[in-house]
Amino acid sequence: MSTGARLAADIGGTFTDLALERADGQGGVERWTAKVLTTPSAPEAGVLAGIRAVLAKAGMGPADVALFIHGTTLATNAVIERKGARTALLTTEGFRDVLALGNESRYDQYDLNITLPQPLVPRRWRVTVPERLENTGRVLLPLDEGAVRRAVAFLRDAGIESLAIGFLHAFVNPAHERRAAAIVREEWPDLPLSLSSEVSPEMREWERFSTTAANAYVQPLMASYLGRLREGMKEAGFACPLFLMLSGGGLTTLETAARFPIRLVESGPAGGAIFSAHVARQKGWDRVLSFDMGGTTAKVCLIDDFAPQTSRSFEVARIGRFKKGSGLPLRIPVIEMVEIGAGGGSIASVDALGRIQVGPESAGADPGPACYGRGGGKPAVTDANLLLGRYDPASFAGGSLALHPEASRAAMDGSLGALGLPPEMAALGVVEVVDENMANAARVHAIESGKSYDGRAVIAFGGGGPVHGYRVAEKIGVNRLLVPSGAGVGSAIGFLRAPVGYEVVRSLYQRFRTFDAGAVNALLAEMSAEARQVVEQGAFGAPLVERRIAYMRYVGQGHEIAVDLPVKALATEDVEAVRAAYDAAYAGFYDRPVPGSDVEILSFAVTVATEVAAPEPVAEVAAAPAPAPVRHQAVRDTAHGEVSDWPVYDRAAFAPGATVTGPCIVAEAETSTLVGPGWTCRMDGLGYLELTR
Repeated sequence: MSTGARLAADIGGTFTDLALERADGQGGVERWTAKVLTTPSAPEAGVLAGIRAVLAKAGMGPADVALFIHGTTLATNAVIERKGARTALLTTEGFRDVLALGNESRYDQYDLNITLPQPLVPRRWRVTVPERLENTGRVLLPLDEGAVRRAVAFLRDAGIESLAIGFLHAFVNPAHERRAAAIVREEWPDLPLSLSSEVSPEMREWERFSTTAANAYVQPLMASYLGRLREGMKEAGFACPLFLMLSGGGLTTLETAARFPIRLVESGPAGGAIFSAHVARQKGWDRVLSFDMGGTTAKVCLIDDFAPQTSRSFEVARIGRFKKGSGLPLRIPVIEMVEIGAGGGSIASVDALGRIQVGPESAGADPGPACYGRGGGKPAVTDANLLLGRYDPASFAGGSLALHPEASRAAMDGSLGALGLPPEMAALGVVEVVDENMANAARVHAIESGKSYDGRAVIAFGGGGPVHGYRVAEKIGVNRLLVPSGAGVGSAIGFLRAPVGYEVVRSLYQRFRTFDAGAVNALLAEMSAEARQVVEQGAFGAPLVERRIAYMRYVGQGHEIAVDLPVKALATEDVEAVRAAYDAAYAGFYDRPVPGSDVEILSFAVTVATEVAAPEPVAEVAAAPAPAPVRHQAVRDTAHGEVSDWPVYDRAAFAPGATVTGPCIVAEAETSTLVGPGWTCRMDGLGYLELTR
């Protein structure tokens, strides 16, 4: 009999994290977690191994799992590493080079040797056919069906594995794209297709074509992987539904994910942001910074009013660090965050100027950092932490992975020996550089968002977040840090907190002075029905919440602002209230509105999601005695470089209300929390570690 247990798995670049939860019958939740090395050559093998491990811990079997939720970075890595399918683009005659031209902007105006991101589809596989639609959708030139058939023959001979179809103004009228797709299916039934009118039905050709090409580029890879995972779970005895985490923070069905895999590019980090938002709501903290550091990357995300920032656009595979415009644009719903190559596996080296450089190259899971003893010869951040005394070699990853300090020392001496420093001092430099890199990413994110860190708290999780959290907090001027329970697998736990949801976006040009309420209402109703059809497959009767947004701007401007619409049929009199909401939102960004200027709406978005219940308030707990340390470790502090004995506590021995003072380490199976000098650490009523200075 099913116990209603819910299982989540997050594939990272180094580790695959799993979390299993079941109601305990007393209003609470029992949780079991596991962390296993990712298997890059066959990611599903690592997932299945982790599932077996976490089920064994809980004493459960496959029949006890009622729902499985999954997130992965496979789509992102395929784009970054250029390991996707041989992809072609079928487009309107005369628009072959849209992917290469972009918007003709330069992310660095003064770099004479600037390197621009190369399209995923090379020019020889960008094929055009005669057809043309007006911006209203009216046909100016009918689709040349013979040209489409000739294009299919050419692409078949070229060995193409996936096809993107993107025609001019197809977001207004998809008829030509759909007819072209029908012809392709007649000629080549097995070829995976991605239509821009389905993947990203919005204006701006470059972003729409780029998103569609990226979807086609990763579709065969993701469809194959998801198919193998589903078969592997079926063979293991699982009969539960499988849902995928979306980049925007919702869950969707496997079939939808296989059709639009580009929406999964930030699924793992999105789970982490959802996790932080849930923890912030539990604590009643309305302004926090989510800090997720794993084995390959670190992610920071601002969360206000218990919700992460979201965006309609995203860049992947940036060439310029922290530089907008240096990556491939994707027009998908995403949780807005900054992600940098700073994780436990990030490799340290010395650059041409004799400076320590950390990342973005990562040792990954195979071979991993030198201390893993799996053949890695380059020093990584994990090696540096080990040499600084921050890890116990015998209990790393819950004792499942023994570390080798001598291998770390040899790797550090070999790669950073040119500095003329002992390995331990070189390790100090590595950790300080990576901490500064992460703090700088957090500063940039706040500045770009027009926000500050005054009065904020940091929620640290991931395998490395609690290790580096206090130092990053010091660097950005934050005096409060929280490490939730299960922090080492925070993104997987976040999957279990996410609603089943889906967003539909459509473009329909409107001006307030000539607002066509009938056309807008018909479009919104159609979008709502489409989103509900996807969500109801996994809602299991749960209440649904709908949100409607219009993206609008003053006539003549270049960028839009999102404004919420009432979830009802709009009447002409509603235009005045929506206009007032837009003016207020604009003034919030730019200090004052522009009176007398008409406003135009370019796109609409409808999101439908299951309702997420608010967490129960947790009462304050009385002070409790601190546990006795299990041992002492010689740790070199990165702030001043001195070595001293730090007591090490077992997190499981803490009682709610217990307080310890830094410097010390609070160890658990998946991570360790470092409490620096000048900080205190207290366990609250939720079992979370709250650090203050």
